[in-house]
Amino acid sequence: MTTTIRARGPQELLSYVPYRLGFEPRDSLVTVSVREGRRVGLVARVDLDDLLGRDGERLARLLAGHHVTDGASRVVLVGYSDRADDVAAAAEALTAALGSAPGAQETWVVSSRGYRELGCADGDCCPPEGRPLTDLQSTEISATMVLEGAAVAPSRAESFRIPTASTDRRRSALRAGRRWASRDGAPTAGPAGAAATDGTAGARWRTAGYETWCAAVAGARHGSHVARDGTSDADAAVLAAPVAGRLAVALTCVPVRDAVLLSLVPGTGDLARETARGATRGTLDAGTAAAMAAIVDPARGVPPDQRVVRPAVAVLTDVVAHATGTARVAPLTLLALLAWWCGDGGQANLRLEEALALDPEHRLALLLESALAAGVPPGWVRAQQ
Repeated sequence: MTTTIRARGPQELLSYVPYRLGFEPRDSLVTVSVREGRRVGLVARVDLDDLLGRDGERLARLLAGHHVTDGASRVVLVGYSDRADDVAAAAEALTAALGSAPGAQETWVVSSRGYRELGCADGDCCPPEGRPLTDLQSTEISATMVLEGAAVAPSRAESFRIPTASTDRRRSALRAGRRWASRDGAPTAGPAGAAATDGTAGARWRTAGYETWCAAVAGARHGSHVARDGTSDADAAVLAAPVAGRLAVALTCVPVRDAVLLSLVPGTGDLARETARGATRGTLDAGTAAAMAAIVDPARGVPPDQRVVRPAVAVLTDVVAHATGTARVAPLTLLALLAWWCGDGGQANLRLEEALALDPEHRLALLLESALAAGVPPGWVRAQQ
């Protein structure tokens, strides 16, 4: 069920923002679309330093464009910082980018001492130290979000942390992974392992690994848990531990990892399965190039389909929670790529740092790190700039 949030006043709106983001923002400017009927639409967050930096004008225009596309009738700006002057400067830049559309904006500052409307000269309405922050914890929206099980992490990094599965579950996953790695056709250990699975047995092993992925994602999409024998596992967050172990091993094989990546791109048809199976390279190259263009090329780039991305992220996250050592690298890198494709460079960087700490030579992680270091956004974002 999707809850429709209506902005009945600034207190309710400010109470809602951390729940929407999943964490308490710091030194950030948050922009909130308010659509007709006071419905809350797009909520976006950007670091104050980025808006005030040399690329700030372009970033402000990009944010403004997203709010116009979102159908905002007005935009509320919320600065989370004790640096009130920086909030004012960032808000001024964004207001200039918005221009006369989508309408008049208002700016609020939430500091460590209280919250107030920027520029409000009424001491009774907005005392210099701000209204008490406790006001934001006792709203109707806050109560609703708590009843729905929503939680707010103390920081952005903490909201991205992947909790480790219990010791028993990780042991179960490890045992299942070892059995999967010992099956006929499994790649040999080491960097060249992906190329050592030729032949019918290798094709069967890779295809089985990819089919395990497809079943896991289908289970996550429909809210069921995928157990080893296909029955439900009520104790698993998303996957039964043996399935997580099998996937951790399967994803160390490059063709399987690439097949998983291709399965996330709209319109790829049987390309992902053929990639896992190991069809003749020439029959796959054109389709793979087109699929990757859908992610990186501004001329053909498309935004990710959240109906596909959400269950995939849930499965990959659970694999990371159960895996150990370098078995975590492939799922962490895929999570980084999905975060980047969704426009979340901060989370992408964090996942890449975790992956490269385990394997500094991982090729896909290094390619993605280069794109992030160069400030290259995904294709669909560049198309809107």
